[in-house]
Amino acid sequence: MEWALAPARRPVDRGARTELRLADIFISYARSSSAEAKAVCDALRAEDHAVWWDDDLPPHRSYSEVIAERLNEAKVVIVIWTGDAARSQWVRSEANRGRSRDKLVQVSFGNAELPMPFDQIQCVDLSGWTGEADHAGWRKVVASVTELKAGSAPRPASGERAAPKLGICVLPFVNMSGDPEQEYFSDGISEDIITDLSKVQALSVTARNTAFTFKGRSVDVPQIATQLGVSHVLEGSVRKAGGRVRITAQLIDGRAGDHLWAERWDRDLTDIFELQDEISQAVVKAVKLRLLPEEKKAIEKRGTNNPAAYDLYLMARQQYFTGNHGDERREEAIIRLTRRATELDPAYAQAWSLMAIAQTSLFFRYGRAGDNGLAAAEKALELDPDLAEPHTVRGRHLREQGKDEEARAEVDVALSLDPDSFEVNLSAGYVNFRQHRFEDA
Repeated sequence: MEWALAPARRPVDRGARTELRLADIFISYARSSSAEAKAVCDALRAEDHAVWWDDDLPPHRSYSEVIAERLNEAKVVIVIWTGDAARSQWVRSEANRGRSRDKLVQVSFGNAELPMPFDQIQCVDLSGWTGEADHAGWRKVVASVTELKAGSAPRPASGERAAPKLGICVLPFVNMSGDPEQEYFSDGISEDIITDLSKVQALSVTARNTAFTFKGRSVDVPQIATQLGVSHVLEGSVRKAGGRVRITAQLIDGRAGDHLWAERWDRDLTDIFELQDEISQAVVKAVKLRLLPEEKKAIEKRGTNNPAAYDLYLMARQQYFTGNHGDERREEAIIRLTRRATELDPAYAQAWSLMAIAQTSLFFRYGRAGDNGLAAAEKALELDPDLAEPHTVRGRHLREQGKDEEARAEVDVALSLDPDSFEVNLSAGYVNFRQHRFEDA
């Protein structure tokens, strides 16, 4: 099991009395690199930075509970990348938390190959470093730590209410088409807006599965905002008829319940992709954020430019989320729809991925001969290496072949690519359960 150095309260000797000092630094590492982690910890302490070593873990509390608590409190998350750390779902998860909150500092030992997406972020190579305070690489680490600590918002005083983080919950858009069978389209639009906004690093977005628990309910927006810890709520409606679509959207202040922005679009269905981009960018502008060039590019990246293929994919995705689990007909419907989508657009990676999931289910759960999902998963990854779900298909096949470590590695990759994905977490739970890692599952 991997462990982490988590920030906590450590004693600071001052004369005859001992004070408790709230540590600022969380260090994530694989157990096999504990020597390197200790060297980093000792060097930081020597410069009067507060770091907690894991042998001070309170014996009366759950380890995972303490880690989550300290990770949230930390101003800096240092990840020590080694070969084992790159394969660890715990290290990747902690690294992703640090990345999403703009407090990640990466160091590597032994020319470790960083997993995606962390290979796109600056990493200091400390190979050969033995604790020297004047080492060039180490000075870079200290400079980053100092800058992040200085830029951290002060903790509110006792009894003072902290301002809510800049976050948003996208409620499921209401289907106004007058046809319940069009529900797949309004749900799909909602899900894709959630996905787009999740690409903005400065914005915390409520996961799809949580947001959709409010579907069809009369909601009190300030209550939802308080419950989810978000500052804004987006709600809207979709009306699809013939070749036209009308979408309305309203952004609401989570605390006051006031409308900050509202808009209505009437477009041809062929403009649906540009329309989704407009909505996401309008929301970002309304909360007074500026998109980075790479974020704008990521939002505008679509799996297909074919509206008919997209429509078929939304139908298949609706079957996946709301169909009858345990019924072979659900998987068959998904395969039919995604196959038609890939016939219209052979480069539609998401459609290949969903097809792979359904084929894998039929193959292993129902003993169906024929396509087992692996070829479709490989096709999806060939088209889009950043997709998380095809790695879970690989992991399932490797697990059934008894290749547990390889299966776990695939699941770890999937978790690092999309830690909020329902399918990824479901597969991670399955693989861990089958390997008797019950707490991880």
